[in-house]
Amino acid sequence: MRRTTLFKNYLQAPEILMIPVAHDPLCAKILQGTGFNTVGCTGYVNAAATLGGPDRGLLTLQEMVDAVWRMADAVDVPVWTGSGDGYADAVNVQHTVRLFEKAGAVSLMLGDQTAPEHCDRWSDERVIAPEQLVAKIKAAVDARVDQDFTILARTDAIAVHGLANAVERAEMCLEAGADWVFLDAPESQEQLRRIPQLLRAPMLASMAPGGRAAVSPASELQAMGYAAVLWPNAFTLAYAKLAADLAAELMRSGTTAAYHELMTEPDEFDDLVSLPILPRVANDRTSDRGDALVEAA
Repeated sequence: MRRTTLFKNYLQAPEILMIPVAHDPLCAKILQGTGFNTVGCTGYVNAAATLGGPDRGLLTLQEMVDAVWRMADAVDVPVWTGSGDGYADAVNVQHTVRLFEKAGAVSLMLGDQTAPEHCDRWSDERVIAPEQLVAKIKAAVDARVDQDFTILARTDAIAVHGLANAVERAEMCLEAGADWVFLDAPESQEQLRRIPQLLRAPMLASMAPGGRAAVSPASELQAMGYAAVLWPNAFTLAYAKLAADLAAELMRSGTTAAYHELMTEPDEFDDLVSLPILPRVANDRTSDRGDALVEAA
């Protein structure tokens, strides 16, 4: 079964689809090995991992396509991705969809933030006109080759124009052919609960620390009516914390011994990255050659 079809089945299943976002293929392989059946690849964490930079549209389209390709090549599970504003107008969106589809993505998110797109925790949200977003959604739908490649419409209009406007935008996107929708940055826990009741379509929730709505477990989000839940930065933030603590300990004590229990064993890591275990024949050959030389002497 194609990964796109598999992902679409997951999205339509009664059980909520959990999508943790990975910042590199190694993280994606860890997530797959833990049992997650889908991983995410977004600009926020890839900008941090690749450039050490913020989520301000720094990565080019080709850089993000390459990130998706490397991740899809490293794992067997579906890889979901975002594309910000689609990298400009509707014509560019068509090119964007084709490249991500060829790279191995199973679904693409298109949003209505003005460029450069940025983290929703920042206070300067601005959104394009709804007609512009609809044109991009239509372009994306027309451009896809695999009809199971799903288009996710995202709106950040809650923070700018309120919930009613965000719902209206989402409805327009669904009419334009979007397969599912994401109303980002709900302003309260009550609003988070209300959103799935306002639209008849699969909906995504995002659980990022620092939002106005509390971080809720997947089981509660499923009960609310969400089809999928995204953890956009949890693993990258955890890595940054552990790396910073380990660096501080190494600077202080001159040893990493205190952190050895938190590290993956080298043999387990070799298995994780599929390092081939070569047969130990070199020493045997050396020994045989030595014996032959002794006998010849």
